Amino acid sequence: MTTEARYDIVAIGNAIVDVISQSNDDFLEEEQLVKGSMALIDADRAEELYRDMGPAREISGGSGSNTLAGASTLGRQCALIAQVADDQLGEVFAHDIRATGIDFDVPPIGKEPPTGRCLIFVTPDAQRTMNTFLGASQFLPPAAVDADLIASGAILYLEGYLWDADEPKAAMALGIDIARKNGRKVAFTLSDSFCIDRHRDEFVGLIDGGKIDILFANEAEIMMLAETEDFDTAVAQTAAKVETLVVTRSEQGAIAVRDGKTTAVTAEPVDQIVDTTGAGDLFAAGFLSGYIEERPMAECLTIGAIAAAEVISHYGARPEADLRALVKKRLG
Repeated sequence: MTTEARYDIVAIGNAIVDVISQSNDDFLEEEQLVKGSMALIDADRAEELYRDMGPAREISGGSGSNTLAGASTLGRQCALIAQVADDQLGEVFAHDIRATGIDFDVPPIGKEPPTGRCLIFVTPDAQRTMNTFLGASQFLPPAAVDADLIASGAILYLEGYLWDADEPKAAMALGIDIARKNGRKVAFTLSDSFCIDRHRDEFVGLIDGGKIDILFANEAEIMMLAETEDFDTAVAQTAAKVETLVVTRSEQGAIAVRDGKTTAVTAEPVDQIVDTTGAGDLFAAGFLSGYIEERPMAECLTIGAIAAAEVISHYGARPEADLRALVKKRLG
């Protein structure tokens, strides 16, 4: 690295406010929603779903933002590059992210388009069905990418969810180039199978081009990326192209492959699963926190599992418990 890192993690991600409501399978069927998926919607559809949904809670979200919130709770120094509008939800998001101890200095773009929101329907089995109106997030320009900020972060973290619009895609590509020129690590999360369905060739291009150091995926995503139904084949094929591959497997735990060595851990126990929103985001937060501390892979995975278990025990994708205390209790 050319200079000492000021930040542990700098993320480029969506600025989203989650609107979370309890629901049931009948409602999902009536609204023609694919259970457990994330769908992109326009402003009119967002208004329709908001009108039809039951009582809801508004909690700042966004995949990369959730990861930074978890990492900050674990003691990491973090900064976010994301776009909000000059509206009420934009103020909510900016307040929440800064109150978590994360530096966020990108100015709002005006009143329109409005700040992004994700309408989340949580069914009794704790599955979450997400409907995302990206709003201002999809207008994050490359000009918002501060080269000095990127260069001052040990890890640049990117979310696949943001790859749908041209401006943020260009912003992330610029961020990757800056990070690599400054000897920083680039971490990327595939985010969702639907993201891979839309952008597989581009994601493969990033991986094959050696631009990703740490890749996060779940079991379904890694198999879709590798175009195989065999999990082991998908892992082997992808792990050969990145420094570190991390794959979560829900109740089966998670694995990491680094330098040809596979490390596996079991899932952490949870008394009651309430809402799986943010599980992958917080797993990444825990893993990266351990990675920055240069812990063994098994401990990195365990910290990820601890953070994921905490966030699925309540509504919302931001941690509510003291994650550092939970890690200390578990690992010493």
